[in-house]
Amino acid sequence: MSAGDMFAGQSVENARRSLTNLLRTHSIDSAELDARLLTGAALGLDLTGLISAAKRILTSNEAAQLARFAQRRIDGEPVARVLGMKEFWGLPLQLSPDTLVPRPDTETIVEAALEFLDATGPRNRPLVIADLGTGSGAILLALLSELTNATGIATDINLYALRTARSNAAQLGLIERAHFVACDYASALAGGFDLIVSNPPYIPSADIAGLDVEVRDHDPLRALDGGKDGLNAYRIITPEAARLLVPGGLLVVEVGHDQSDDVAGLMTVSGLTLPGPAKADLGGIRRAVSGQKKPR
Repeated sequence: MSAGDMFAGQSVENARRSLTNLLRTHSIDSAELDARLLTGAALGLDLTGLISAAKRILTSNEAAQLARFAQRRIDGEPVARVLGMKEFWGLPLQLSPDTLVPRPDTETIVEAALEFLDATGPRNRPLVIADLGTGSGAILLALLSELTNATGIATDINLYALRTARSNAAQLGLIERAHFVACDYASALAGGFDLIVSNPPYIPSADIAGLDVEVRDHDPLRALDGGKDGLNAYRIITPEAARLLVPGGLLVVEVGHDQSDDVAGLMTVSGLTLPGPAKADLGGIRRAVSGQKKPR
């Protein structure tokens, strides 16, 4: 029996349960959540709608759409890719093939930046932020949502990624405070930044083949491959940040599970000081490394 046959003639509730079981047979750990999200997307219903329509029978078009979503998930495509969006810092973000799927680990960068800013002044003061290699715009837009008088520049070498980030800024009502520049990291920027953030590629090239299929086959390679030791991007970003930050300004970057000491070393070589230890994510991995330009 095909997936389409499985869903045909079923109620909304039973179709969701059937999809849960199907995903479990393919060893998908998040089968129940994925089934709810995919069923809701196929039918255009939120959680409340799924509950209220639980006994309604799927139309043939709905069953076929759900079958297509199911097959994509079984083939290893992340749910966020199937849905075309992902929530980050409570903000719904559109995705494209040219952007990473934003992950909860990356919220550690936002947390570290806000903790530093809260310790040095009010959040509503004017600030200028740069997000290098912005992708979907997740980090910059999360910060702008918290810092009501801040403005930001997002850079990316990929024009399609910048288009996605700009669309997200517009949908979130942040477009008036966000600007987008096509360049490699900070190569086209002139300086004057209070805060620079980045989630650059940091996977060593030889490790790419061993990544989970959801990442390896669906995230853009340029956003993953950090070169032989995974540190190529940091060798570019840290001296650029030292040039571009105002005195007392801060650089915060995401790093891989065993890279925090190496990246901290690159920061000190570039003349930045370490205001504290790397901030750990919820899994205990030292995820966000910060370097401060010396105040005058």
